[in-house]
Amino acid sequence: MQFVDGKAKDVKIAYIGGGSRGWAWGLMSDLASCDDMSGRVDLYDIDFPAAQANEIIGNKFNSVEGAKSEWNYKAVETIGEALTDANFVVISIMPGTFDEMDSDVHCPEKYGIYQSVGDTSGPGGIVRAMRTIPMFEEIAEAIKQYSPNAWVINYTNPMTLCVRTLYRVFPEIKAFGCCHEVFGTQEVLVNVVKEELGIKDVERHDIKVNPVAVNHFTWLTQATYKNVDLFPLYRKFCEKYAETGYTESNAETNWMNSSFHSEQKVKMDLFLKYGWIAAAGDRHLAEFCEGKWYLASPERVKEMHFGLTTVAWRKNDLKERLAKSARLVSGEEECKIKNTGEEGVNQMRALLGLCELVTNVNIPNRGQIPNLPLGAVVESNAVFRSDKLNPVFAGEIPKSIYAMIARICASQEELNEAMADRDVDRIFGVFANDPLVTIGQDDARKLFDEMCQNTKKYLSSYNI
Repeated sequence: MQFVDGKAKDVKIAYIGGGSRGWAWGLMSDLASCDDMSGRVDLYDIDFPAAQANEIIGNKFNSVEGAKSEWNYKAVETIGEALTDANFVVISIMPGTFDEMDSDVHCPEKYGIYQSVGDTSGPGGIVRAMRTIPMFEEIAEAIKQYSPNAWVINYTNPMTLCVRTLYRVFPEIKAFGCCHEVFGTQEVLVNVVKEELGIKDVERHDIKVNPVAVNHFTWLTQATYKNVDLFPLYRKFCEKYAETGYTESNAETNWMNSSFHSEQKVKMDLFLKYGWIAAAGDRHLAEFCEGKWYLASPERVKEMHFGLTTVAWRKNDLKERLAKSARLVSGEEECKIKNTGEEGVNQMRALLGLCELVTNVNIPNRGQIPNLPLGAVVESNAVFRSDKLNPVFAGEIPKSIYAMIARICASQEELNEAMADRDVDRIFGVFANDPLVTIGQDDARKLFDEMCQNTKKYLSSYNI
């Protein structure tokens, strides 16, 4: 890598999971629209043909309208080749297939346990983590061997345990996890400013926030717009829309048929209960709360105006994305640059010294949240500068929400140790104590054993 006229040249990015039919295309678009970096992206995936398709698609972005830089995409057959000489490593993998995720999400429904996502917490998130952690141990070892000085950006869920595993295996790693859920809450606060203050020209980056806690159960302890405290305005907003829900147009929506739509009722209900702004989407927030609060039944979910994301929907969406991949490869459909709103490319730019950035990330707690355990992976703001990532002191978790967050953090730390030891009984102990597992121990054990059997193909390192 070199710098010429203030621009970074010959940057190398290793993409683990480079056959992605979603995140990869977004990264390609964001890289093409960046005018002060260029280089190569090595695409590694256990599905090599998928990586080869993305090689073709990625290289097409160099000639699309609006492209400001050139990136050479190449599918590679080994992780070592991808990682060698890498400046950055991006990880976005699917641990298993949607058949395994079908069990994660829907097997618990036989016991009256419903999950709106099933990839981070709850019974589905825990069993998914059992598949994922051995994979991340191998990835961490490979990074240690081939690119120990690279910056590592993780997008894979369960975010907290993935990042925790990278540091457990390779303590000197320079890794962080990225999540856009806080961005969505900033967009909600943009609408608060527009509605309550009558100011129309407001963007997400104008909303300054202080996020704390853990991924997908993040909370804001401060939120301002040009030094205006948004908490009193947000309270008025919540009181106004708590019953009806809110969309930007506040028009009738087809939310009941949407897997991802939300009208913020969970978020607003939590604020009115506890006085702090829950800063993730309703689908994630609901899974960290007691199971009978928001996920007691599909009817309760409908009352709260958010969706249960079925794996049948995900499978159908994958078919559509596979078809799109074929069209992009053949040229039947043209590649287009579309800003994703993700911070990954700007984080790379900042770490190269091309800019400075403050944004939320998932990294080990070095004291930025004093009343959570040191070393536990937490979510808070951090400052990105040239080859440096420094957490911003976020302050303590407020007492009114501390018990909920401390329980989750402790469970994640226990899972980290239990999965490192492949201790299935300890893993089950966390499983049975999860807020969504609202059944007795005997039924919880039957459910856990069945879910493990359904994904046994990916659990060969456990004694199951």
